Order: sequence, then structure tokens, then C-alpha cells
Amino acid sequence: MLVLLDKYMYPWYSGTMIFAQKEKAAASAVTPTSSGPRSPRSRIESLLADTTGSSVIELVATLIEDAYTLRTSDIHIEPVADSVTVRFRIDGVLQDAYSLPRIILPEVISRVKILASLRTDEHQAAQDGRFHIVVDAHDIDVRVSITPTYYGENAVLRLLADNSTDFNLTALGFSEDNQKKIVAAVRRPHGMILATGPTGSGKTTTLYTLVKMLESKDISIVTIEDPIEYAMPGITQIQMNQRTGLSFANGLRSILRQDPDVIMVGEIRDSETAGIAVNTSLTGHLLLSTLHTNDAATTLPRLLDMGIDAYLVASTVNIAIGQRLVRRLCPDCKKKVTLSDIERTALTDSLPPRLQKAHKSTGNIFYENVGCASCDNTGFSGRVGLYEVLTVTPAVRDAILKKSSATVIRDIAIEEGMTTMFEDGLGKALAGETTIREVLRTINE
Repeated sequence: MLVLLDKYMYPWYSGTMIFAQKEKAAASAVTPTSSGPRSPRSRIESLLADTTGSSVIELVATLIEDAYTLRTSDIHIEPVADSVTVRFRIDGVLQDAYSLPRIILPEVISRVKILASLRTDEHQAAQDGRFHIVVDAHDIDVRVSITPTYYGENAVLRLLADNSTDFNLTALGFSEDNQKKIVAAVRRPHGMILATGPTGSGKTTTLYTLVKMLESKDISIVTIEDPIEYAMPGITQIQMNQRTGLSFANGLRSILRQDPDVIMVGEIRDSETAGIAVNTSLTGHLLLSTLHTNDAATTLPRLLDMGIDAYLVASTVNIAIGQRLVRRLCPDCKKKVTLSDIERTALTDSLPPRLQKAHKSTGNIFYENVGCASCDNTGFSGRVGLYEVLTVTPAVRDAILKKSSATVIRDIAIEEGMTTMFEDGLGKALAGETTIREVLRTINE
């Protein structure tokens, strides 16, 4: 059961957006691209096959319900020459879901705009908004982005389920050793904890998990985010708003006057925010934030590139967490496989030199995805993180003061016991949590 919490859903509006019978007779019916009957798909087919006319309200609502049921993070509504392609991003991978008649695109886009409180008379400018829905008693925020394209307006809907209470380091895939490093850093009263990686690598989820660990009636935790992805009781959360001048930098200045103990900044995007963040951590605050870098070691030189003095970076950063997300194997259908000699040689050659000898003794038993009804025949169900946690030890601190390269810092961290993301992924592949192909694909990306 899906409920749209929409101020526009008055009785006079319901049923006004009707597909014309002549247009529908000429338009093709919705075409599911994955096998297996499911109620939402059947309803969508019926909506477009009904020659008496159907409401676009129900069509959009059913698309969202189906997407949520399949653990979709993003819905892409993309017009092409003669149809509208609907794709779902499931476990980080885009998959074709439906092909809709081209004629209904304006009505679908208009419905999405109304839900997100956007201008329905504007078709040549990008617009962003959001709305709230409830699917089977689960609260979901939907972020909407609409842009004009050659064939019409394109819409992307990001589904943000309110599952913040389920966050913990073990569930995210952190090893026991990495958890110890993170707990030690979180217990320090000041300094910076940085989560790094590309877009969609789970950095924000990691920060929310750390905030949840720190939550207590004895301390004040304030966040500034863009956007607020999950509502967390007991935490003061501030939405960044560039139109009113509330940037990360200005918001961080304001937060300091709110007497916080712990501050979370959604992202360090520029030199101004970086400078304020460093000074904040120097004045007795624990600061959590994210950076866009390829790995943990690159985080430190990146701060230097932003104009932060080396001695400030060395004295404020506690740990840097590098991460990626890979698809988790479905536990109901995963299958053991034995690598052939050629595959084993190819895998060994892809490993760093220091791991090649160690890998020869680990065996050649891995797992692969098969596909079953419980995973929608993909072989995967959910995602798990690959991590590396770099602790700023005295040796790493000296390297920062010397303005050493990320490669040098990385080598020092490895010598002191840091497990790289590739090693973490190799261990998860051997344990049957994911496939070795997923690890290689994600790390190579």
C-alpha cells in the first residue's frame, strides 16, 4: 500500500489527468523487461491497456512502489525518440524496467513536478525538489531532479528510505580491525574523521553510522547537510540553502555559536569550508565530513591542495576512511566456483606485487551469482562496503609535514597495518559475500 503525502491531492484533482482514448489506442502498452509477475507491474500494464482512460496519478505512484519493492535507489525517466525508458538503479547498477508510450511523457513529468512543488509551466530550465511518501508503513523521501533534453524533460527520482536506525559498522561491512580504529577515533574529543570515495560509495551512510554511535544526552550533535537524507531523533540537522546564503562554510560558522560537541558537515567542497573545518577541530570539537578522493591516502594531500597548512592537517585529522560499494551475493542462490589455471593466473597478475605471493596460498575457490526468485534473478541482494581505514600515526604525520605524495603516505600506512580496499574486497570474495568480478570492477572504476 502506497500513500502520497501531497498537498495537491484534493478531490477536484483526482482523475483530471486522463489519457485520451485515441492516443492510448495508438500507444504501446508498458513493457516489463525483467521476468516474473509482480503486482505493481501488472497494475501498470492494466493502466495503459485500459482504453477507457486511466489516471497518471496511479501510474506514477505504482512506479515508485515497484521501485521501492526492488530496493531501487534511483528511478530514471528518460525520453527517447519514440518511447520513454524507465530505468531502476538497483544495488548501484542501472537496469531497464519499463518502456512507456512516448505520448504520456508530459503528463508523467507534470505529475512528478506537482508532487515536488515545482513549476509545471517551465520546460526549458533544470528544477530540483522533493516530496514524502509512505510505502507499506515505511517513510521515504523522494528527491527529484528534472532537466530539459533533446527529446523532452528527463526526470530522476532518488528514493531515500528512513532506515537510519539500522546503521552499524558490522552491517556496513567493516572488519573487526577497522572497527577498532574507528571506535578509537570516535572516542577522541576533537579532531577530524573523513570518509572519502566517489559519488555513491556510501560516505554519507558511514557518517550517519558514526553520528548514531556518538548520540547521547550528554553531548550536542549538529549537522549541516545537502540534503538531509535521514532524519535522526536527538540530532540538530540543518539543511544547506544556497539561495539564502546558507552554505557549508556559513552554516559551519553559525553552528559554532550553537555550543556543539560534535559537528557533521555533509561535504568539504572548497578551501573556505576546509579552513573552517580544520579550525573547528582545533578548538575542541569532533568534526565528521566527506571528501571526493580515490582512496584514504589521497585525502591528506587533497587538504594541502585546498590551502590548508601541513602542520594543521597533521594535527587535526584522526582517520581517513576510503570506501566503495559492491553488490552482495544472494545467500539463497550463490554458488562455489573453482578458478581455472588461466583465470587464477589472470587474477594473480592483477594483484599488487606484495599480494601475489600471499594469494597463491589462499586457494582458488570463489563464489558467483546465479539468480533466483528472491533476488529477481540477478544473483545479488543488497550491497556491502569495501574499506580502508588510514590512521594518522606519528609516521604518517611526519610524511604530511614533509608534504609527501599520496603514494608515500599509502606505503607507510600499509607498512603499519592498513588493509587496502582491494585486500578487503578479496577477503569478502573468498568469504562468499561478493564475487571477485565485482571487486575488480569496482576497484578498477
